[in-house]
Amino acid sequence: MSGQKKEQALIHPSSLEFLRVLQENNNREWFNEHKSTYLEELQQVEKFVDALLGKLSTHDEIETLSGKKSMHRIYRDTRFSKDKRPYKNNWSGGFKRATRFRRGGYYYHIEPGNSFIAGGFWAPVPADLKRVRDDISFDAAPLRKILKSKSFVSHFGTLQGEQLKTAPQGFTNDHESIDLLRFKQFLLIRHFSDKEVLDKTFAEEANNTFKAMRPFFDYMSEVLSGDENGEVG
Repeated sequence: MSGQKKEQALIHPSSLEFLRVLQENNNREWFNEHKSTYLEELQQVEKFVDALLGKLSTHDEIETLSGKKSMHRIYRDTRFSKDKRPYKNNWSGGFKRATRFRRGGYYYHIEPGNSFIAGGFWAPVPADLKRVRDDISFDAAPLRKILKSKSFVSHFGTLQGEQLKTAPQGFTNDHESIDLLRFKQFLLIRHFSDKEVLDKTFAEEANNTFKAMRPFFDYMSEVLSGDENGEVG
């Protein structure tokens, strides 16, 4: 039984190889001919994601019920895209944190040559974005402390995400925290090589990466869930 658990926490070489071949044959005819292979590899990845969810659930409250439910469909929506390839060439998905007091989301992306673990705030609503900017404007020190911490830098390097080219409305370009105020997204991203993805320690490394996001998530949760006195409720 212990051997089975170990097996479930692995990304298999064949799961990456399927994506490589799919990238070269991204059409419905090829996919339909290899549908059984796809389903086999999908099942293997679901086992890995289940194991990853189990690890994540030991240190955070997660709304997502299973690895399978967390995974994105491999079928692309091409209705409004110039790229008409019907399939994604990655295994990906996300875990949602439980309750409105736990802000931020976790994301995993497995793709040959472009695998990463990520988290943060992809598309904050205007009201949330304003609250974050107001807090940064008032006192950016707590956020800067997190972004400069040894754990944050070693896992993510720097805060990432789309930024405005100029100051947001209500702020000036010479604001002392303009570097942070221009962010429209707040993303934490750590890339992994194919070798690292296939290593037996990948699930643990991915989980440690999720865990390293917590100080940033806790900060954002307090800002977005607190009242004018800073109390969460």
